[in-house]
Amino acid sequence: MQQLTILGATGSIGQSTLAVLDCHPERYRVFALTAHSRIEELAELCQRYQPRYAVVDNVDDIPRLQALLSTTVTEILAGTEALAFVASHPDCDTVMAAIVGAAGLLPTLAAVTAGKRVLLANKEALVMAGSLFMQAVIEHGATLLPIDSEHNAIFQCLPSHYPQGLAKVGVERILLTASGGPFREFTAEQLTTVTPAQACKHPKWVMGRKISVDSATLMNKGLELIEACWLFSATPEQVKIVIHPQSIVHSLVQYVDGSTLAQLGNPDMRTPIANALAWPERIHAGVSALDLVQHHLDFYPPDESRFPCLRLAREAMAKGGTAPAILNAANEVAVEAFLAEKLPFIAIPQLIEAVLTQLPMSPADNLDTILSADQQARIIAHDWLMQYHSDLVKSS
Repeated sequence: MQQLTILGATGSIGQSTLAVLDCHPERYRVFALTAHSRIEELAELCQRYQPRYAVVDNVDDIPRLQALLSTTVTEILAGTEALAFVASHPDCDTVMAAIVGAAGLLPTLAAVTAGKRVLLANKEALVMAGSLFMQAVIEHGATLLPIDSEHNAIFQCLPSHYPQGLAKVGVERILLTASGGPFREFTAEQLTTVTPAQACKHPKWVMGRKISVDSATLMNKGLELIEACWLFSATPEQVKIVIHPQSIVHSLVQYVDGSTLAQLGNPDMRTPIANALAWPERIHAGVSALDLVQHHLDFYPPDESRFPCLRLAREAMAKGGTAPAILNAANEVAVEAFLAEKLPFIAIPQLIEAVLTQLPMSPADNLDTILSADQQARIIAHDWLMQYHSDLVKSS
């Protein structure tokens, strides 16, 4: 019986994880559940799964959750240290790292340093601290399994000895597929009037608001490019982005002999979750088999002139050091401002590029340096926003 901690239990990945666990009650038990602000939803999950621990962000939410859990045995904790505690607890076997954004870095790293089996759905952990993170995986004997559908597909298409190096196992290139988001056919002029509601309506996947906007700008694919480089020891040049609107082919690996291996499936996150949960075994995920006769598959290159976030991410990875952490922090501020209707869609990459230009990269040789770069980038991003609004007032 595996004991599972789910970091970000009320999000879409957390919900899909619990759906897979429901198919296999004899194999898995929920050890801990965490949530950011959806206290009522967390309470419902605790009543249903009876975890040993529940963790909320704010200590002020503890009494509220306690009132909703009057008949449960669950112990309630709060804060970043509590997240790290349930992620690294000796009785926890597996950690689903599904907290969105930079907030997921420290608890995910705690799970790694405790040598856990880590199912990585938080790409920002690798984007911000890829070198330190992957070194910790090696030093502490953790098992790191990717959950993003694209990275899980690549993982399935690579030979088991790929950590020796892609060239040594005959890999020439990784093809990272992208749906293209809801605006892939929009003109540059149409992109100027995009609303948060439009950006959050993904044509293929059900996701949270932040990742939906990232998908719309293609920054999500840029972050995934960085993540792929760290996961599979690839250079940015070895990872090619391919737009595939149907989201049936989740990614591909090309070999030097001319072979191209692909992983296909219906667009349902339960498939990669089940794959990682049971690896190297295969278990039922509750997902129907793919009927290829019903699908027409298209592939074409992305347009980086309309979606410059891809270029910014590739450049940040090429620069190395703290550049990816700066990119991520600036993007989080920009997306938050866009969702609050304080920044137009087309200005998201403008803000990110301005922060990357103003804040020089430094070596990412320790966690304090990375977290400092993250905070400095956020300060510069907020200053840029203030200046942006000031300029708007002056021009009106």
